[in-house]
Order: sequence, then structure tokens, then C-alpha cells
Amino acid sequence: MSMLDIFNADPFTVTRMTEAMREISCAPSRVSQMGLFQVESIDTLDVAIEKADAEALILVPSSPRGAPGDTRGMAKRSLRKLGVPHFQRNDAIYADEVMQARVFGSEVAVETLVNKIATKAAVHSQDFAQTEEYHRLNVIKSGQLLDADGSVLYDYATEFGETLPAEIDFDLDNASPAEGALRKKCASIIRSMATTLGGLPYRTIHAFCGDNFFDDLIAHKEVRETYKGYAEAATLRTAYVSDGSAGAYGVFTFGGITFENYRGGGSISVDTDKCHIFPTGVPQFFKTIYAPADYIETVNRPGQRLYAKQWRMPNDKGVNIEVQMNALHYCTRPRALLRGKRT
Repeated sequence: MSMLDIFNADPFTVTRMTEAMREISCAPSRVSQMGLFQVESIDTLDVAIEKADAEALILVPSSPRGAPGDTRGMAKRSLRKLGVPHFQRNDAIYADEVMQARVFGSEVAVETLVNKIATKAAVHSQDFAQTEEYHRLNVIKSGQLLDADGSVLYDYATEFGETLPAEIDFDLDNASPAEGALRKKCASIIRSMATTLGGLPYRTIHAFCGDNFFDDLIAHKEVRETYKGYAEAATLRTAYVSDGSAGAYGVFTFGGITFENYRGGGSISVDTDKCHIFPTGVPQFFKTIYAPADYIETVNRPGQRLYAKQWRMPNDKGVNIEVQMNALHYCTRPRALLRGKRT
């Protein structure tokens, strides 16, 4: 068997290579770890999202017995069709890289090449994991799906005909804040969130915070007075200590909101003076849609998170490798994404 014939062996099919990609651990990503986005696979290239206008509770007036009753118009519904973006990374393995595999026979050669491909795939898998974290974090921060260069792929507030609320000023630089002002601020956020969700159940209200915001919040007089003298005072000492793999510098709860100092870097980060507040546990609130790859083998099959494929170069000097992801991340109620600022 010649050296390059082994690429027609079973380990190098789209199915086997894609399975190998799934076995590689993803790079740490806080949003993924929290399980905020509900994952769904589709067998098409776009997704149709139906949205009903928010319905307020309306009291029914009394009417005489036997007379016509009150009528109420039904909520208008709109349908929005969104294409699933395609993300692709190209690579290659050249004949020189596997030259030594030839002398050991086909079985060992296959094993050697699988290891080489796995090494390359691990790097690409990390990059795709970071890309996914970047997309999801920006959906949380702004209700937008951004490309790697910061350009807007989808603005979901515009797509769904909604308006994001104005930034909330936490006034954390005030040296003499009014008594109970911060707790009242948190209470108003909780009420606003519950009203916006329209009765949908939620588990908690969470906030990703930038460094300065988190520092000033935990140093705030009202926060410190709340914890002092109680067993929970340890929170003030440990809020900056967190398992590094958890993706957070620190976490603590105040006023019914869990504030987390998001641990990011570069474009995957939270502005140092900002926070982004969102509910957790709301059904269908954050969604991730995976579509199939653009290969013959994957037509009309449910999409997977990652795909990998290889094919021989025309001059037989090696094989090309391709890794791709077809993913759409979105929020079904952008108006429930609240933004806060330090001052």
C-alpha cells in the first residue's frame, strides 16, 4: 500500500474525523460551562423564528347575562427567517510530515497520521470554542451576533422589532450614596426583568461584570454593611478567589442578583466599567442552532457542532484538511438583556 492510499481508510472519512473532533476537549468558556444556550440541530441552512407581540394582562368587564360579551384581538405574529453563518478553517498535512510512517507498515502509518491530524484538530477545536464563546458573549452583551472583526451579522433587537433598555447607572463612584439606594436599584432590576419576561419562569438573575465595576461594587458601603457580622462575611474575602477553570475571577450575590467578574481577554471580555444582566433558566431564551456542513455526506442530516474533512492534493504532496462550524446563536427576547454602568 502506498503512503497516501491510507487516507482512503476508514479513520479518514468525514464521519470518523468528525467523531474524533468531538472527543477533543473544548477550551474553557464560561458561557458554555453555564449551559445558558439551548442547543438544537437542524437539517437545513436557515431557521424560521416566529415571534408573537407581547400580550399584557387585560381585565374582562362584566356584561349582562345573555348579551354579547367583550371581545379581544389576538396578538400579531411575525416570522423571521435567519440563515446559519458558516465558519471554516483550512489546513494541510504534507508528505514530508508523514514520511517516516511509511517504513512501519499501513497500520502504524494510519495511527501516526491520526495522531498528526488530532494534534492539528485540537488547535482548531480550541479556536472554534473561543469563537463560540465570543459569539455567545456578544449576544448577552448587546443582543447582536458579531463576526470576528466586530461587524454585525445579526442585530436581534432590530430583527425582532424590539428596543434595548437604556443603560442602568449603578452610581458606584458615589462616596455618600443614599441609604439603601443600591438594594433599591437591584430590586427595580428584578421587577423590570420579571415584567419583561411576561410571567415566564426563571431560575436566577445573573450579571457579567467588568473589573472596575466588580471592584467598586464589592467595595460599596451598602454591600459591605450587608455582609459584615454574619457568616456570609467570608464572601467579601473569597469573592476574588475562584477556580481558574470556571472562567470567573469572583462571584457573589447581592440584592437578589448574582454578580460575576467575567474572566476574559482581548475581544472576549466585558468592558471594565460595565455589567450585563440576564435571566437564567428561561425556556428558549438563548438558543444555539447547528446546521449541516456543505458536504455530500451531510445533506439533509441534523447539524453537528464541528465537522472535519480531508482530501488529497492534486500533486500528491499531501492532503488538505478542513474544519468547519455552522452555528447561529441568538436571544429570543433581546429587550430582557439589561446593561449597567459603574457611573
